[in-house]
Amino acid sequence: MKTRKVTDYALLTTLALILSYVESQVPAFFAVPGMKLGLTNLVVMVALYRMGDRDAVTVNLIRICLSALLFGNGFSLAYSLSGGLLSGFTMIALKRTEKFSIIGVSIAGGLSHNTGQILASMVLLGTWRVAAYFIALWASGIAAGLAIGVLSGEIVRRLPQSVISGGKP
Repeated sequence: MKTRKVTDYALLTTLALILSYVESQVPAFFAVPGMKLGLTNLVVMVALYRMGDRDAVTVNLIRICLSALLFGNGFSLAYSLSGGLLSGFTMIALKRTEKFSIIGVSIAGGLSHNTGQILASMVLLGTWRVAAYFIALWASGIAAGLAIGVLSGEIVRRLPQSVISGGKP
C-alpha cells in the first residue's frame, strides 16, 4: 500500500474518531435512544466521493472498531457495524447508479444506518417491539442525512484534490 493512501486513511480515521468523540459528548436531547447527528458520516462521504468505494468502507470499518474500543462496548460495536455496513453498501450502490446526488446518497445512508441498528436491536434484544422506533429514527435519518449531505457536498467541492485524493495526483 502506498504511503499516500495510508496517510489518507490515517487522516480520515482520526477525523472520524474526533467527530465520534464530539458526538458522544452531545447530551441526548431526543426521546429516542440512539438518535445522533451522524457527524462521522461526513468523513465516510468524503472518502466515498474522493477515494472510492473500498476505501470508504475501510475507513468506516477502522473507525467503527476503534470507536467501540475507545468509547463503547460490544453492544455499541454490534449496533455500529450493522448500521455502518448497511449504510455503506447502500450509499455505494446508489452512488454507482449515478442517479442520486450526494445529498440523496447521504439521506439513504442515514435511513439505512438506522434500519441496520433497529434490525440489530431486534436480534440482540430478541423482540420486534423495538420496530416502534422506526418512524422516529427514519425522521432523524432523513434530517441528519440531508444536513450531512449538504455539508459533505460542500467539503468535497471545496477541498483541494491534493488533500484527499485516494492516491491520485
